[in-house]
Amino acid sequence: MALDGAHQRSRCLLKIADLIEQHADELATLETLNNGMAISLARGMVAGAVDTFRYYAGWSTKIYGETNPSDPSFFNYTLREPIGVCGQIIPWNGPIAMLAWKIAPALACGNVSILKPAEQTPLTALRIGELMLEAGIPDGVVNIITGYGETAGAALATHPNIDKVAFTGSTEVGKLILQASAGNLKRVSLELGGKSPNVIFPDADLETAVPNSVFGFTMLSGQVCCAGTRVFVQCDFHDRFVDALTRYTEKVVTGDPLNVKTTVGPLVSKEQFDRVKGYLDIGKNEGARTAAGGTLPGGKGYFVNPTVFVDVKNDMKIAREEIFGPVASVIPFKDENDAVLQGNDTTYGLAAAVWTEDVGRAHRVARALKAGTVWVNCYNNIDSISPFGGYKQSGIGRELGKHSIDLYTQIKSVWMKL
Repeated sequence: MALDGAHQRSRCLLKIADLIEQHADELATLETLNNGMAISLARGMVAGAVDTFRYYAGWSTKIYGETNPSDPSFFNYTLREPIGVCGQIIPWNGPIAMLAWKIAPALACGNVSILKPAEQTPLTALRIGELMLEAGIPDGVVNIITGYGETAGAALATHPNIDKVAFTGSTEVGKLILQASAGNLKRVSLELGGKSPNVIFPDADLETAVPNSVFGFTMLSGQVCCAGTRVFVQCDFHDRFVDALTRYTEKVVTGDPLNVKTTVGPLVSKEQFDRVKGYLDIGKNEGARTAAGGTLPGGKGYFVNPTVFVDVKNDMKIAREEIFGPVASVIPFKDENDAVLQGNDTTYGLAAAVWTEDVGRAHRVARALKAGTVWVNCYNNIDSISPFGGYKQSGIGRELGKHSIDLYTQIKSVWMKL
């Protein structure tokens, strides 16, 4: 049975947050073992999951209906009710964060969750499942199933008794899930791929723009949907910025992800390693030049040195397709309009960034870029209180903030004759 009482749901979500926090070191280590992310990043992911559960614990008691000023002979009001059984499919790149983004709002709204972690990275999901039982979640309210996407994931997407599917992953799979939803017209929310433009104007502060741009395409070894992999730099600032970007990139520490000094760990699998390696060859064959990286460290592990391609045109494959590795393409632009035109020339629209000291220009470009999140003079800032999701083929719906309440509730209008 579901958690029916709002206060009960709130208490359970707070207890889950406390238990995750108490087991933070264990969970961070499991997350690093899951996919090779640097342990410092894994600790941040665990802390973010704690914040997410606490944030939605507050929402449990604040999901209100409305009274509407209809005809005085009627009393008209609305109820926000749970959707029901929610199938939730999360990716391998940030399992603990994605679990929290999915399960916390679903529980806050009174739903039942059936969560499938990626087959490559089940460890943290299974451990948090144990912690949820310890927190007092009734049997059957949260169900964690492991399996492959084409079997377990497809079963969730097509099952007639699943009322909603929430998916984070590739655009290709997202389209299949959307097609599968037609069977019973289940609700669908999708957070999909990206090829985010990171726009650098000549008045950008190099001391912050450079390290943040490197972080933007090397975080989690570049295996991030909102990675800033298209770095647009205004022509008269191009060489200076590329020089600084190259020097900083070459200092990035690649190695054992359990070492606290490591910034970039290995890629998640041989399949992903071969994919990224293939794009390095594609970039060179297309005529791009590596200003940094472009090589493999060798030895044991699926490591790729952080790579900066220059002499890139926006129509090259390395600028069009999501690589999901620590690879950035630097592309010159002429002026503000050109930056927006090139930045928007993509099938994706998940995120973008703008670097400038001109406040007016920052607002104009942020408004013009077709992306669900635009960072100004920062990169990869995410908070439970702020919505996250994409334009175009980067997804449907918004997670986090109050917007997740819309994803996990449905509205009933009640008319009472007086």
